[in-house]
Amino acid sequence: MKIFLLLLSLFVISESVSADSKTKVLKPKNAKEKVTVVVSGKNRSYYALSSKDPLIVTARGPGILKIITRLQFKSMDNNKTDYAIFYSLNGSRKVISEYSGISKDPKSKFENETLVTPGTGEELILELGRGEHTIEVGLSSTNLKVVSRFLFTPTKETKINWVSLSPLYPNEPVSLVTNEDVVTYYRFSFNKPLKIRITGPTTLRIFSRIENQYQMKGRINYRLQVKEDGKIKNTYLLSSVRSEVTIYRKGCGRTPGKAREIIVYVPEGTHFYNVLPLDKDKDTILARVLFPKKDVKLKE
Repeated sequence: MKIFLLLLSLFVISESVSADSKTKVLKPKNAKEKVTVVVSGKNRSYYALSSKDPLIVTARGPGILKIITRLQFKSMDNNKTDYAIFYSLNGSRKVISEYSGISKDPKSKFENETLVTPGTGEELILELGRGEHTIEVGLSSTNLKVVSRFLFTPTKETKINWVSLSPLYPNEPVSLVTNEDVVTYYRFSFNKPLKIRITGPTTLRIFSRIENQYQMKGRINYRLQVKEDGKIKNTYLLSSVRSEVTIYRKGCGRTPGKAREIIVYVPEGTHFYNVLPLDKDKDTILARVLFPKKDVKLKE
């Protein structure tokens, strides 16, 4: 019995460690000012929020994004203070999150003591669906200083059978080969956006690959905008490198990037979508569109 309880406790501990090990600390892509907060003797990296230039964080869902913010007190006085931050998910409208009665955290301190004292850690939890996500976080007040930390924990995906959807003319089909499998993508650009017509409610799964010129090296950032019936629905900041396993079936002097996935939720009724790159200097992009097989009856 004792051996059983010992094994059970070891299993629980190992499961807990495994779960914690999945959580990743995310660094904002445009972070300029990093601050070290010592929490219960452990150093933690935080990044200053701004009211003018929101921090930009990207994550691939599904998963849980935890945003921890701490007010930077200006003096040693323990006066409770209120503050508010805002966030925007995939270019959608800004959402305000308010925190009131914030006091100093006795278990935390700034490594740089000239920054005085951090407030208690306040948490904002965002549940992210499947695909790539861009989150912007900023400070609502201009007269306060607040630092932030971003933690992302992946969650289990729900298994769905997907089928391909062809965009409307005139996007050019391009054949790519991955491990001997041939897959059709469609080339689009700022002047020739990807056009999709579909009836909801359903979900669009859009894979994009930037087309790299041979002289392009390293990681390439690019932005995609999704319009629904002529109105901006979402904007995504994506990042990719050259694919090591995918090539063009017919050489064209370029190298495809690794696929990046975005998810578009289609409301009830028939809708038209335009997907276009916002960076004119990135030339063309390839895309493949999928939707759930169970929604085939809704296609027309």
